[in-house]
Amino acid sequence: MKNDTGSAVSRRSFLRRSSVMAGGAAASTLVAAPAVLAQSPMVLKMQTSWPASDIWQTMAQQYVERVEAMSGGRLKIDLLPAGAVVGAFQVMDGVSDGVIDIAHSVSAYWYGKNKAASLFGTGPVFGGDPTNMLSWFYQGGGRELYRELTQDNMGLNVIGMMGFPMPAQPFGWFKNPISSVEDIKGMKYRTVGLAADLLQSMGMSVAQLPGGEIVPAMERGVIDAFEFNNPSSDMRFGAQDVAKNYYLGSYHQASEAFEFLFNRDMMETLDEDLRAILEHGVEAVSTYNTAYALDNYSSDLQKLRDSGVTVHKTPDDILSAQLTAWSDMIGTLEEDPFIKKVLDSQRDWVKRTVYYELMDKPDYTLAYEHFFPGELKL
Repeated sequence: MKNDTGSAVSRRSFLRRSSVMAGGAAASTLVAAPAVLAQSPMVLKMQTSWPASDIWQTMAQQYVERVEAMSGGRLKIDLLPAGAVVGAFQVMDGVSDGVIDIAHSVSAYWYGKNKAASLFGTGPVFGGDPTNMLSWFYQGGGRELYRELTQDNMGLNVIGMMGFPMPAQPFGWFKNPISSVEDIKGMKYRTVGLAADLLQSMGMSVAQLPGGEIVPAMERGVIDAFEFNNPSSDMRFGAQDVAKNYYLGSYHQASEAFEFLFNRDMMETLDEDLRAILEHGVEAVSTYNTAYALDNYSSDLQKLRDSGVTVHKTPDDILSAQLTAWSDMIGTLEEDPFIKKVLDSQRDWVKRTVYYELMDKPDYTLAYEHFFPGELKL
């Protein structure tokens, strides 16, 4: 589906490519003109939803480096942080409208347009971990359902892919210790996506804020507690300066992945090999992002502990209440036929694949405690 904006993007893409070809044609009429003029790179504008200082901006840069290397210089990506062209939560519109060519974000950031968006990153946790749910996207029908949502149902001019199975997100930062659902009722709390609905149903008052606005909101008393995503990002924006109790291991956002968004007209005008590089680059950087995150998240968690932050596991009472709240929400969500279609697909995938995983997986906690006795102190 193309609209007037999409047509404008097509013209823009055509003119951009034509200007490169014209430059090469003109060069061919000159004696000894350098051949490099005919090989000028196509420059694509890519914006993230992250501040320039965030570790995720570095992880987006790792994608850029792989694309540029694999394309032999034929593609160059101008990587920009949140707000450079559009707001952190507006990158979907920016890509669809052709204001930017590529975005690096998470699907929960645009769930206000359609709640089904959150199912591709922050939906109910049926038992599949982040790697399992990213596998659903590529092998269980998730990618086609995402295309159906964005292109067919919403008429968006985008092609989207997921990459980097994020570790389960911490329940977050609290000024005082918590042990039960009663302790969090009435708290003003920051999260995004369906997690906002989930925790609101558990008695919290939820605000959805971009990462860069969290600490100022905490300092002003706009929120009492918050989560963002991981120890590295949290430490970089100063979470430890406004709270000292850090709760890890939660079901509110336990299977998210990065969302790579591409303008559809741009992708469809690219040479096939360049389009393949942009798409397969997502798969390549997903592996590297995973290793990079594991190294940095674990190191930064140690730094937080050493600086006086108390690291906790999320209390079982809260985890149990989250699962109950998800069950209650699913009944309401499934009144939407497309959402039910997605959730049915996820349940079928998880029931089969996680059975195999759980039956096959040894108890890694037992092994860890055998070789590092007393380290966990759970």
